[in-house]
Amino acid sequence: MTKTKKEKASAEAEEAAAGDGVERSYNELIANMNQIAQPLASKKLSKKLYKCVKKAAKVKNIRRGVKEVQKFINKGERGIVVLAGDTMPIDVYCHLPIMCEDKNLPYAYIPSKMDLGSSAGSKRPTCVILIKPHQDYQDAYDECVEEVSGLPKPL
Repeated sequence: MTKTKKEKASAEAEEAAAGDGVERSYNELIANMNQIAQPLASKKLSKKLYKCVKKAAKVKNIRRGVKEVQKFINKGERGIVVLAGDTMPIDVYCHLPIMCEDKNLPYAYIPSKMDLGSSAGSKRPTCVILIKPHQDYQDAYDECVEEVSGLPKPL
């Protein structure tokens, strides 16, 4: 019985530490990125993508998680694919950029899966999100598509 109480107390302490409002800078987040995270969104573009994800989540117009995003890319759904660059191991989602290139979908990496999950309205980190177009946030979506498409693709 004491063991479950300790586990419960440690889980609460971790949540408190994670939600204490300490924000890491963009440069600190980039230091934890994996090797395949190219094309990487700039700090400004990352903020735009987070805002677009937040707007899309309000109207429930996003696809979250590797399995769901992969399924809908295969079905031919259009949108921007946003991948978290600090996901380990990279084998979890290393096939998605290739699928995006085959289907001509714009994609970009952002530095933090915690920030991506929180912008989607979740307490859990998320390693990939597909933002679908919608009339409510069309201007922000079009701006993000234009900037993400302009990013240099890896060789």
